[in-house]
Amino acid sequence: MASAPSKLYADDVSLVVVLLDTNPFFWSSSSLSFSQFLSHVLAFFNAILTLNQLNQVVVIATGYNSCDYIFDSASDLNRSFENGRMPVMSSSLLQKLEEFLIKDEQLSKEEPEGRIKSSLFSGSLSMALCYIQRVFRSGALHPHPRILCLQGSPDGPEQYVAIMNAIFSAQRSEVPIDSCYIGAQNSAFLQQASYITGGVHHKPQNLDGLFQYLMTIFATDLHSRSFIHLPKPVGVDFRASCFCHKNTIDMGYVCSVCLSIFCKHHKKCSTCGSVFGQAQSEAASASDKKRKTPET
Repeated sequence: MASAPSKLYADDVSLVVVLLDTNPFFWSSSSLSFSQFLSHVLAFFNAILTLNQLNQVVVIATGYNSCDYIFDSASDLNRSFENGRMPVMSSSLLQKLEEFLIKDEQLSKEEPEGRIKSSLFSGSLSMALCYIQRVFRSGALHPHPRILCLQGSPDGPEQYVAIMNAIFSAQRSEVPIDSCYIGAQNSAFLQQASYITGGVHHKPQNLDGLFQYLMTIFATDLHSRSFIHLPKPVGVDFRASCFCHKNTIDMGYVCSVCLSIFCKHHKKCSTCGSVFGQAQSEAASASDKKRKTPET
């Protein structure tokens, strides 16, 4: 998905598409409450819009079963500031967020038990890229786009293919993906997304200071990042998920036709239907057995 020819505003004008994790299963066990998280995030949104009057913020809620747009500053005609706050933005965003949470909770009741409690990250990432492509093809001047993932839920291995496709689309469109992971264990998907697209990945150590992390790391526009020292990727987890059981694996088998990944050897690729030969270990044991068999 290559970006269309476009014209940019000044170097410091940004379009920030924020993917907001609203997974109730994560927030019910998190040390940081969802209301506290929203207070940090809303202050960050206000700061982004204050830095430049041409800046734009788009918020996509990422639920357990669904995702949807809940705020777009470009469609908010009343951008007046009162006492350093934007009550119109907060009220409209919170109202749509509440409606989304009710809808997503109803869908969650229909889900079978045993599924990993991950958010629909692949869907929200695809929606973000679609929005950016519409901006690219609008024909008017537009700000520099980037995606910010505020995620806390664990990775969903069943979303691996869709997420990697979206990551490579963002890379080709030169859209960096920043990621701030607030869960207990780090996210391999977010690490790979930021590393491949040239974004910034960070896992805050103290969630009480989340707003400071957001402002000092993720509020920086793309032009300023060339002369500001931001956190560098350390120990990126490049493990993939197998297509057969959706498990994260260190070693596996790869189809030479469609590049599907399997944790065990199969006679036939379940993705493209290609017929595989014998696995190397099986072929070696078969040849050894043939040599040991006495001739009659």
